[in-house]
Amino acid sequence: MNCRYPVVVALMSVGVLGCARSPEPAPTPDLADFDIAALQQAMGDGTLSSRAITQWSLDRIAAVDDAGPTLNAVIATNPDALVIADALDAERKAGKVRGPLHGIPVLVKDNIDTGDRVPTTAGSLALAGAPAERDAEIVRRLREAGAVILGKANLSEWANIRSTRSSSGWSAVGGQTRNPHVLDRSPCGSSSGSGAAVAAGLVVAAIGTETDGSIVCPASANGIVGFKPTVGLVSRQGIVPISHSQDTAGPMTRTVADAAILLDAIAGTDPADPATAGVAGRTGGFQDAIQGASLAGRRFGIVRNHGGGAAAEPLLDSVIATLRAQGAEVVDPVELPPPAEFSEGELVVLLTELKADLAEYLSRRGTQPVKSLADVIAFNEREAAVEMRWFGQELFLEAERTDGLDSTGYRGNLARIRRLAGADGIDAALAAHRVDALVAITCSPAWSIDLVMGDNAGVTCSSTPAAVAGYPSVSVPAGFVHGLPVGISFFSGAWRDPELLGIAHAFDKAHAARRPPAYLPTVAFDAVPVTAQPGGY
Repeated sequence: MNCRYPVVVALMSVGVLGCARSPEPAPTPDLADFDIAALQQAMGDGTLSSRAITQWSLDRIAAVDDAGPTLNAVIATNPDALVIADALDAERKAGKVRGPLHGIPVLVKDNIDTGDRVPTTAGSLALAGAPAERDAEIVRRLREAGAVILGKANLSEWANIRSTRSSSGWSAVGGQTRNPHVLDRSPCGSSSGSGAAVAAGLVVAAIGTETDGSIVCPASANGIVGFKPTVGLVSRQGIVPISHSQDTAGPMTRTVADAAILLDAIAGTDPADPATAGVAGRTGGFQDAIQGASLAGRRFGIVRNHGGGAAAEPLLDSVIATLRAQGAEVVDPVELPPPAEFSEGELVVLLTELKADLAEYLSRRGTQPVKSLADVIAFNEREAAVEMRWFGQELFLEAERTDGLDSTGYRGNLARIRRLAGADGIDAALAAHRVDALVAITCSPAWSIDLVMGDNAGVTCSSTPAAVAGYPSVSVPAGFVHGLPVGISFFSGAWRDPELLGIAHAFDKAHAARRPPAYLPTVAFDAVPVTAQPGGY
């Protein structure tokens, strides 16, 4: 009896014949709110496979990112993603499971090199000609941990360092990323695509990068978790740079537990990045650090002179109430050196390092026609109709005029702002008030997307002290203002990453403010105009 023939199958279906019906594959459930543990459990019991999860993500990107609300969060998908997923499924079937990331699709920001068929562009057409020759160190580590590199997330072009009038989340390659909670609002930048993709459930996890605010601001604006590690915990090799003093990559996820999983995978020493020399003995154990984490007996300093603004003040009060309800002590307020003392000096440092660091990176991208910042500036001028349709390159031009890493202006500003942020700032506050961590609203609510005026209609963030000092910070959902997510940041001293993860995990479980995006077309509310600074570098 051959059960492939139509008549036999038809008779079988009503019980006339004895052939067993081949069961139809169970439909893949909606995975938009699964965490990594749930995906692993489903793969472990055979309910799902890496192929099914990867295909689901690709389908959701097509339905939500490319069509539907059209978020523009993903700049490119990996044509080999399903092949990689199949290979990882075969490993699992053979009894080899590499760890909690085995078979999990992950997006990486499109300023992070992948040695595959997906270009690394930093959002610029100047780098769109050919893929990078090799993986960035963190991508190599992700692959080794069993992750499926699903593709690249959109970003603010050149990580928001090109213009004073840029629109966060816009790139010439990927267009304008939109906030999945309220579609006409900014997703913040520069890791805008990473934040929007995780919030919309396109993937369970993504990697962002930050120089000042570009992980924690998109995390806040999109209502997810963003962890900026201590500079040096994670290698920057193979990442399009701004500043060797402040750049770092970090996880963007829906839970702190998932961020710990990614951090365990990507942290570690790398001879190609001298900043990681201090990591020895400090990596690993990030998942262990959140086990049994509690706020009871902790002591926190509330920073009100950085970040948030008046609209977010009620959320800060609700955060304080949660901390106290969980048995923590609160010192309110704790003052840090004000933002105005950092801004000019920080920009001098970033622009000086950009010129030098970008040239070094481009020299390793042998297939690219641009080899220096001057080459990129010239490219933008030639392609102005596309590249500079909405805003110019004032910061690039200013960076090109800088005097180099040996100049007294650069060295003086670097020493001053690092002292303000570290020894006279975070370190002094932690010691004086005997607190475990400082707490501040991450950023004010997301502002309206405006390609003509850019980000000038405003956001103010608390990211600068930790960014300039090179210290860890984590943003966790705190609540909503007129339908717009706002995050709360915990930050502390160098190498206290595991402790911060534990604090953030305990708070996230107690406060539980995250909710799925509603894809609202607009809201009748505007953040107060406060600054002309881009939403994050």
